[in-house]
Amino acid sequence: MAAAKSKSWKRQFDFVVMNKKGLAILMRTKMRPLSPTFASSKSKLNQMQTSQLEGDKVSSQDASLLPEREFSQVRESMHSAMSTNKTEIVDVALDEFSEGYFFLSPENRYKMLLSLAQEYDLNRTQVRKLMKQHLDLQLPNDKGEDSGHEEEGSLSAFYRIERNLRQALKPMYEVLFERLNTHPGGLKFLSDIRADILCLLGDVNIASLRALDSHLKEKLITWLSPANLELHNITWDDPASLLEKIVAYEAVHPISNLIDLKRRLGIGRRCFGYFHPAIPGEPLIFIEVALMKDVAATIQEVLWDNPPISEHEASCAIFYSISSTQPGLSGINLGKFLIKRVVDVVKKDMPNICVFATLSPIPGYRQWMLSKLASSELTGSAFKEILLRPEEEKALMDASGGSDLGSSGIEVMWNVLTSKNHEWTNSPNLVSALRTPMMRLCARYLMKEKKRGKALDSVANFHLQNGAMIGRLNWMADRSQKGLTQSAGIMVNYIYRLDNIEDSAQAYQNEGHIESSSDFRSYIEDDNGEKAD
Repeated sequence: MAAAKSKSWKRQFDFVVMNKKGLAILMRTKMRPLSPTFASSKSKLNQMQTSQLEGDKVSSQDASLLPEREFSQVRESMHSAMSTNKTEIVDVALDEFSEGYFFLSPENRYKMLLSLAQEYDLNRTQVRKLMKQHLDLQLPNDKGEDSGHEEEGSLSAFYRIERNLRQALKPMYEVLFERLNTHPGGLKFLSDIRADILCLLGDVNIASLRALDSHLKEKLITWLSPANLELHNITWDDPASLLEKIVAYEAVHPISNLIDLKRRLGIGRRCFGYFHPAIPGEPLIFIEVALMKDVAATIQEVLWDNPPISEHEASCAIFYSISSTQPGLSGINLGKFLIKRVVDVVKKDMPNICVFATLSPIPGYRQWMLSKLASSELTGSAFKEILLRPEEEKALMDASGGSDLGSSGIEVMWNVLTSKNHEWTNSPNLVSALRTPMMRLCARYLMKEKKRGKALDSVANFHLQNGAMIGRLNWMADRSQKGLTQSAGIMVNYIYRLDNIEDSAQAYQNEGHIESSSDFRSYIEDDNGEKAD
């Protein structure tokens, strides 16, 4: 084993030696501190402590050597950035605030954001005063008759109060947001601030912080509209600094080494990213695409298909990974627009591609399954949910071979799914016995389990709201530790039917209706989800 590992690293070293860019990516990825998005932490405040320090401002190593910035100084610069109108003073204040914020302790960042949310909110006394003035005015003539001077004066009063009311309903911190947006590095800083706000809202429920987040999110949605974004086909020829970010931010299927990275950017593969001019060299979101003859059934064939087929033989574009690089843009659906743009580009460049589909994880399935199994064991027979059919129960008991996995099919499934090293994958009998109930219940999970009328699974909800339909479930499609932990290795294909995307998206958005293939529906047509008699 040690010899094999040595050979693997020797091949990688030989590859790197022949490629200076590869060496740069390897060294920067190995040695440079990753974003806190990828670093483990014990609390939300700890996430904030080191957040964003790896960016253009300063490295986290440098930050540890500098004294913590005084809270009052940073707060004063924040106030100046909002309250003054002199351009040169505003620019200096914005620089001082954005720089100083990163050196605040987690507790002081919390205090700063709370101060921003509460002390620079809108003036409700002024709002109420203007509302009263508006209500006291006599409504103008609405009969379409010619209005005289008196009527014109009344209308002018309405317009004046309404203009003042619109201004009064604008929180003062919106001035800060708007000025930062036009300031160098300001848009990235706003995204970083929102990431901290979201971290805090995960721990505390404060109305003013929620309002701050809502206002900032609305602004970011406007500033990051598709018209302001640039689509770029990321290739091996791009700068090492960009490729390093692809390695660091890949969130679905980690890039294992430089050969893996080059394969994902090579023949039969594409990687597209959305960029904003104000955040150069860093994609806001990127998607990885495999060009294949058929819709992929396993991630292994996507990641390790070596050599790939000739691109002119491909008829399917498989979206197998989509990753956001900015935690502060959570809830802003850039992926929807990215997928549509990529479909247009691929169709134009390769007319032979006629099928657009995903090979997607099902991140919530195993946890949902465990909760169902636990509930089934604890619930009295009168209300017990039937999870296993008699033939499935028998197959599981036969496959367990009288081992200590349990005395019932439910116990066997529980013990199998909670095994630390997924030993069950080494037993062909268990793999075979689990397939039918796990696939059937997975179909129920994707199709019927809802949250606020939408699919409970986050990835399913993302693609369904974008207009996709559920295509095919794939057994043992991801045998990685992550894949087995998330969904016992099951993956799903979502199909983007180009002539039906908008109708499907509308039906899902308005009614929660989920489009699915006949192959998928066959799993749930006879699914017994009733309670026991």
